[in-house]
Amino acid sequence: MTTQTVHGAASAAARDDRSIARRPKGWTWRRRDAATAYLFIAPQVLGCLAFVVYPLVAVVWESFHATNLLSGVSTFTGVDNYAQLARDPVTPTVARVTLLFSAGLVLLNISLALVLALLLNQRLRGTTAFRTIFFSPVVVTLVAWTIVWNFLLQDNGGINSLLRILGSDGPNWLRGDTTALLSVIVVQVLKNVGLNMVLFLAALQGVPASLLEAAQIDGAGPWRRFRSITLPMISPTVLLTSIITISGSLQVFAQIQILTGGGPANHTNVLVYYFYQQAFQNHDFGYGSALAVVLFLIILVLTLLQWRLRKRWVFLEQD
Repeated sequence: MTTQTVHGAASAAARDDRSIARRPKGWTWRRRDAATAYLFIAPQVLGCLAFVVYPLVAVVWESFHATNLLSGVSTFTGVDNYAQLARDPVTPTVARVTLLFSAGLVLLNISLALVLALLLNQRLRGTTAFRTIFFSPVVVTLVAWTIVWNFLLQDNGGINSLLRILGSDGPNWLRGDTTALLSVIVVQVLKNVGLNMVLFLAALQGVPASLLEAAQIDGAGPWRRFRSITLPMISPTVLLTSIITISGSLQVFAQIQILTGGGPANHTNVLVYYFYQQAFQNHDFGYGSALAVVLFLIILVLTLLQWRLRKRWVFLEQD
């Protein structure tokens, strides 16, 4: 048995030597693993280059040109499209509406999601059913959700019909200067608040119960425990939801297209929808591309600003 074992080991060593001899020079295990990793990420990299990087570069390039769709001729105009932003009389209105829409959406979404998560974190009967109810709009198709709310918010729609039964007359929600923007914000919040609620709920369940119990024994009330313990512990999730919600609020398009079409009188015309109007309705691709670049830079700056400020208000990032 010992002789067979020695011969078997010698044969295995000989085979290893022959395989090493046949292996290309410099082809180490580390390089083979690296090549395998590159092959696995190649589809994602190629997809990113084809559908993200190339369109982004093309939009930036187009923003410096004026394109004639009939002749197919593109003329370099420099920064004229960006200078047009300062001359456009609609730009101040679009900027104001974008700011109000994003601020209202972010504040209402995050605050409502946090309140719902705090309520559903309690050990009460029926919390599982309520979690399902609040999260179900997230999985509903966006267009279907918005079309239903479009019928409900009409002058003779379901909401005003219910108000008439209760003895009150509701406004024309989607045609009022103030109610139109508020309606779009509420519809968007109800659509996505369940996602932030689930994220907050997961973060709340990760807060150590021993800390809350110790604070309660020391005499800290509910608000003090929330402000001093719960909120700092879930601050990474607050950062995540803030970045997601802010960037998403600046890209809301389908809801405005279906509900108001940017009206009335541009009172719901945000930057992303104004870009669509210029590029695909007015066929001014140069100016539309400049608006798209400005929108991209706004989202990039806000995201980087939140990321840089994380060390000041995110508990786990503080020194």
